[in-house]
Amino acid sequence: MARVIVDGENLSLDQIEAVARGNVRVELSPRARERVSAARRIVEARLDDGEAHYGINTGFGTLAEVRIPRGDLEKLQRNLILSHAAGVGAPLSPAEARALVLLRANVLAKGHSGIRQETLDLVLALLDRDCIPVVPERGSVGASGDLAPLAHLALLVIGEGEGWVGGHRLPGREALAKVGLRPVVLQAKEGLALVNGTQAMVAVGALAQVRADRLAELADLAGAMTLEGLLGSHRPFLAEIQQVRGQPGQIAAAAHLRQLLADSPLNASHQGPDCHKVQDPYSLRCMPQVHGAARDGLAFSHGILAREANAATDNPLVFAEAGEIVSGGNFHGQPVALALDVLAIAASHLATISERRVEQLVNPMLSGLPPFLARNPGLDSGYMIAQVTSAALVSENKILAHPASVDSIPSSAGREDHVSMGMTAALKARSVVENVRTCLAIELLVAAQALDLRQPIRPAARVAEAHRRIRDAVPHLDEDRQLNRDIEAVCRLVDDGVLDL
Repeated sequence: MARVIVDGENLSLDQIEAVARGNVRVELSPRARERVSAARRIVEARLDDGEAHYGINTGFGTLAEVRIPRGDLEKLQRNLILSHAAGVGAPLSPAEARALVLLRANVLAKGHSGIRQETLDLVLALLDRDCIPVVPERGSVGASGDLAPLAHLALLVIGEGEGWVGGHRLPGREALAKVGLRPVVLQAKEGLALVNGTQAMVAVGALAQVRADRLAELADLAGAMTLEGLLGSHRPFLAEIQQVRGQPGQIAAAAHLRQLLADSPLNASHQGPDCHKVQDPYSLRCMPQVHGAARDGLAFSHGILAREANAATDNPLVFAEAGEIVSGGNFHGQPVALALDVLAIAASHLATISERRVEQLVNPMLSGLPPFLARNPGLDSGYMIAQVTSAALVSENKILAHPASVDSIPSSAGREDHVSMGMTAALKARSVVENVRTCLAIELLVAAQALDLRQPIRPAARVAEAHRRIRDAVPHLDEDRQLNRDIEAVCRLVDDGVLDL
């Protein structure tokens, strides 16, 4: 099995996804071990210096001025985990929870958290043994990071809460024992090191981002299939048109469309004086502009999430070389929240324009094909309601794309007086991306029917290959049948990468 080396510096979004899916093992780098030990020595040296150090020998939040006796420091850290585990709602998916564990381990490996090696080793062992914390998805405002979700991760580390083992939801101590692990007793600073940070919003957001990046490519394929089915023009995708505008996403989308549509017999069949079309509708002609803008937005969010995956987001931070422990605000989720809102907005446009292309396919006034692509219109409704389903998801996305990051609500008795709502942004982005996937699957399904109706003339080779793969899973619609099953089948092709051409 392939490995991912956790060093706090080089974790990519693709690696996060691979670990989340359970496809790779994780190991801590030797250099990271050295940094973790150095930071821990600084923490332990401060325990008896007579000064107040936030979260080490003081309370938390507005209780930061309360000094805690040395004999209560273990209880202080345990109480922090118990009190902050106030999450509610459905649990994160196992993949999202695995991503959360990996991201928190990566932060700890940077050597600015002050945690002990044995505690970090247990966090990594959760991934190795596939013992995954049950983490409710709601309860974070993204202020001191994702306190509640991370506290539920930490519960499992101390043998509390719940964990998934082999698909079974077990009490935390039982889950650990099932895979041969023992809980730790948290020492000074360790509880705070486990709960301070943006890793829940990044875990959910990173998996949504990787999906969205792939859907941006798939949107070009879906659009190319529709264009071929509608006998649309290839000329709007000429490189010269894109170059004089200079937007990178538009240039990339048009180049991809040209590749997908190269040497098309269908395109050649409607050239010349017999073709009476002057211009295609925007949903066809402006694919590079719309898909390209989505690509540019996704590139922005990808960059933010990739940096945050390797960011030190604790408070206070330990700087071992300088021998300092410094309080700051790296836990604040605003950069991630804004990026996830951009992700949701950008991805939503891939579905919005896709639904309009489906309308072009099923409307006989626009397509020149039978109404709703049915063999026997009237007796059969064909893909009438497939378009309605897409429209419903697109309208839902319009609501979900409203930004969460512009909101703020004071918490912790006013100490946390501006918050990011980053986890809310992540959950919305996840839902948007799921809807986009389904909308594109609907377009692929309907476009395949249109290509059937254009036979015996064949489309471009790559479009024909996508059509073949769809037909391997879903037969031609000769008469009405239960369409949700066909939609689900194409969704599976998308999820499994079968249509990544």
